[in-house]
Amino acid sequence: MSFWEYVAGRRAQLLADSYQHASAVFQCMVVATLIGVVIGVLTYRSEWAGNLAVTTTATLLTVPSLALLGLLVPLTGLGVAPTVTALVLYGLLPIVRNAVVGLRGVDPSLVDAAKGIGMSRAARLLRVELPLAWPPILTGIRVATQMLMGIAAVAAYASGPGLGNEIFRGVSSLGSANALNQVLAGTLGIIVLALFFDAAYVLIGRLTIPDGIRG
Repeated sequence: MSFWEYVAGRRAQLLADSYQHASAVFQCMVVATLIGVVIGVLTYRSEWAGNLAVTTTATLLTVPSLALLGLLVPLTGLGVAPTVTALVLYGLLPIVRNAVVGLRGVDPSLVDAAKGIGMSRAARLLRVELPLAWPPILTGIRVATQMLMGIAAVAAYASGPGLGNEIFRGVSSLGSANALNQVLAGTLGIIVLALFFDAAYVLIGRLTIPDGIRG
């Protein structure tokens, strides 16, 4: 059976796995973004706190994904829970780092001007600092998403959802008629999803970042 014949015969399952993969990554990125930006906001004003936040999230990223899933399974069980936990933890570093860098890079004179016209601390953060720090934050989100696309495939080890199941089935049955087709279908599916998400982020950037800031 050729690869395209395999894809045609398994189209429904591949589409379902692709949807689950994209959904898992998207939802975990939303959670990681919220947590990462909050950490950045709470720590960027202090040199040691910001460095601690970046170092801590960087340390989490050094843990091999299979090892982390193996540690999480006894605590959370199999399936969605260890997948979500692992993906959120792995997605934090680029977002936290870029949030800290972006907020620290805001021109102090603009913040002082906002303070001078009576803006509260919260208003300055929401209306001045975060909008100006948005380009690097979006870059961090973009990088994190690309990482999680690949890491999400490993979640099949813990019975997680997504295209990783197709890859694992192929790897576990190497030598069989469709083993290579299974691995190739899962891998290409992840690449296509990664490209789709990246294109979406480019569009979001064009819609949300003014030309003056983008330039």
